[in-house]
Amino acid sequence: MTKLPINLTDLLRQRTVEGERIEYKAGWNPDAIIRTLCAFANDFENLGGGYVVIGQDCDANGQPVFPPVGLLDNQLDKIQQELLAACQLIQPPYFPALSVQEVEGRKLIVLWAPGGMHRPYKAPASVSAKHKTWHYYIRRYSSTVEAKGGTEQELLSLTAQVPWDDRFNQQAKLSDLSKPLMQAFLQEVDSALAADATGLSVDALARQMNLAGGPAESPWPKNVGLLFFNETPERFFPGVQIDVVWFPDGAGGDRFEEKIFKGSLARMTREALSYIQRNFLIETVLKHPDRAEATRVWNFPYAAIEEAVVNAVYHRSYEEREPIEVRISHNELVVVSFPGPDRSIRLEDLRAGRAVSRRYRNRRIGEFLKELDLTEGRSTGIPKILKVMAANGSPAPLFETDDDRLSFVIRLPSHPLAMGRITPTEQATGEVTGEVTGEVERLLRVLDGEMPRQQIQDALALKHEDHFRNAYLKPALVLGVIEMTLPNKPRSSNQRYRLTTLGQRWLETHSSRSAS
Repeated sequence: MTKLPINLTDLLRQRTVEGERIEYKAGWNPDAIIRTLCAFANDFENLGGGYVVIGQDCDANGQPVFPPVGLLDNQLDKIQQELLAACQLIQPPYFPALSVQEVEGRKLIVLWAPGGMHRPYKAPASVSAKHKTWHYYIRRYSSTVEAKGGTEQELLSLTAQVPWDDRFNQQAKLSDLSKPLMQAFLQEVDSALAADATGLSVDALARQMNLAGGPAESPWPKNVGLLFFNETPERFFPGVQIDVVWFPDGAGGDRFEEKIFKGSLARMTREALSYIQRNFLIETVLKHPDRAEATRVWNFPYAAIEEAVVNAVYHRSYEEREPIEVRISHNELVVVSFPGPDRSIRLEDLRAGRAVSRRYRNRRIGEFLKELDLTEGRSTGIPKILKVMAANGSPAPLFETDDDRLSFVIRLPSHPLAMGRITPTEQATGEVTGEVTGEVERLLRVLDGEMPRQQIQDALALKHEDHFRNAYLKPALVLGVIEMTLPNKPRSSNQRYRLTTLGQRWLETHSSRSAS
């Protein structure tokens, strides 16, 4: 049984006339009742659905008659069983909240049918017909009518524009919205509403900010309101968190450190970014003997991380129970979110920074992130990541998903000279603290001036490109003993590789050794 958001006795005593939001039925009439439930679920006028009172008759003017007809005890179970079966015929299935109430000694069944979250809904014209036909139904004043022609198209158009974050959450209460959080947001964005917020109720303020809606007697918060203006949104949406995981020995190592961030969406995002910036970002300053200007590089540029994390917060599905995960090692920083980008975006365009989404999973979330200056909301996140990584001299980021778009991965490779292994002292002394493997040594000894990848590979008599890159080229770049001639275009066909000052000094100090 469900507790109604209204007092039924008061409603009937007020002689509430049948209208767009209430219908009286003297007895169980499955065909008419299912059509009306479908109409309330479609909530064409966005009034918050309505109520069907079974066991209550009315006069010609639609006013309830007292005492009500009522229902016998042996009818109550039968009606509920048949109602359960009939509601499964609605497409998609829709089940109203049911309550048995007693008025003047007579028992009534009250069906509370709020606007559905998966509209539009269809219902069969006849529940008992052998060959059923389904139609869209809406409320017109006190009647349930079939939506036809332009009305049907308007219904379809209306419902197609309701993304998940703008839907009502019927499992929450308006009191779950935090007025202090709403006021703090309005003050931060310098809204004109901030001055009036103190004197407004939570209901009035939430409606002004379009964070709530529904009927006056039973308002509901919207999902976006619970995400931004509730201290513990994970109560309603499990998985609303950001996990930052540090792998000091690499992703394949046995050690890792994890910190979990929860809370309102804006605070969670900012705290996770601040934690990453304080603990894992390293600037390396490299001085050069032949010029006064030093080279400054970051292992991971903060602006790229910010875009990657905010992109995940903006575009993930909050119906998924998987958190956003940021995985950090010396080699890369990886942001994983679920699901992947919309199928309207081609992966080739995504990798090239040309992706423009025509359908947004979370439009309202994007609005609030934009107000807080966390995103521009114009499909600029991926191009900015590419631009910032190139400006830092980092290898190009990688964007990964699968054919089913189940997840989205953004990989930010660490700058080869800022891996926490190469310091200005190493540059000056020629001492490399990392391990120069036999493969790296062989590469150093065959490298002559500026050479393309294939020429180096041929000089080493290696046939397999993947093995060459993983065992020779990448480790040498990581150690800083070689460098790219075009670091801003790591995949360029004109790319060449050459020894760095550190690599040259390492060879000089190890000249007595011959390449194996």
